[in-house]
Amino acid sequence: MTFREQLMDYASRTEAALDAALPLRDCPQKEVVEALRYSLLGGGKRLRAALLLAFYQVCGGEGEKALPFASALEMVHAYSLIHDDLPCMDDDDLRRGKPSCHIAFGEATALLAGDALLTHAFDHMLHADMEPQRLLAAAGCLSRAIGVYGMIGGQVMDLSNESSPDITEQRLKDTDALKTGALICAACEMGCILAGASEEKRTAAKEYAAKIGLAFQITDDILDQCSTTEELGKPVGSDEESKKATYASLYGIEEARRISAELLTQAKESLRAARMDSPFLLDMADYILERKH
Repeated sequence: MTFREQLMDYASRTEAALDAALPLRDCPQKEVVEALRYSLLGGGKRLRAALLLAFYQVCGGEGEKALPFASALEMVHAYSLIHDDLPCMDDDDLRRGKPSCHIAFGEATALLAGDALLTHAFDHMLHADMEPQRLLAAAGCLSRAIGVYGMIGGQVMDLSNESSPDITEQRLKDTDALKTGALICAACEMGCILAGASEEKRTAAKEYAAKIGLAFQITDDILDQCSTTEELGKPVGSDEESKKATYASLYGIEEARRISAELLTQAKESLRAARMDSPFLLDMADYILERKH
């Protein structure tokens, strides 16, 4: 398969698994289930799921046993986007080209839909057909990545950065490493854990993930300045409007692109050094740099 064919294959398998994991039923909780399915299904590139499945495969994992964990990652990602869009956070009315969850269903339902997705992600993993030691290690990896010293901590720092006039490069790097990079790192490491990979391969996966995670956020910053709402599927210019420090605002577009390209070169070198240089994972780095939405 080409890179895009493989990415679409990972995405379609994950989408089908998500649809089956959270079916719509006629029950008193129907509205919140509709809201979480609205945000979870029918959109997104499923990059985090693809990374988990690709690392699982390159480390010798076989079959569909990692799919529940890839699905759980996407549930967590969807929850984070629902909450990010809320008025008390980034206050965005559009996500993936359609009204944000709180616009479509109201703030209270959106908040509960995010909570439900986070909760169900761990329930889904804990019922997976996987060796108990690997299952618990993967679930622990994810819980650390999204907690107060992970993704949530990054969001706290990001909100704080909006009111701080002088943000250093290190502060910005630390923020992005948690807010965006932590979940990407979890995806890559979880794939290795589930396949029973060596510590060397897990370390290389984390190094690769840290580089592509930061490059992913830098590309987001660039797109917020250079893209359109129609192309991006969400409002553009919000970083500038909120006076948020980004790599694009600190260094300018061209230097931000150069930094991103250098990070992705380093990411590829990490994989090659550990003999994990699958074509898909190498091409993923290029895709992050070249993506338009």
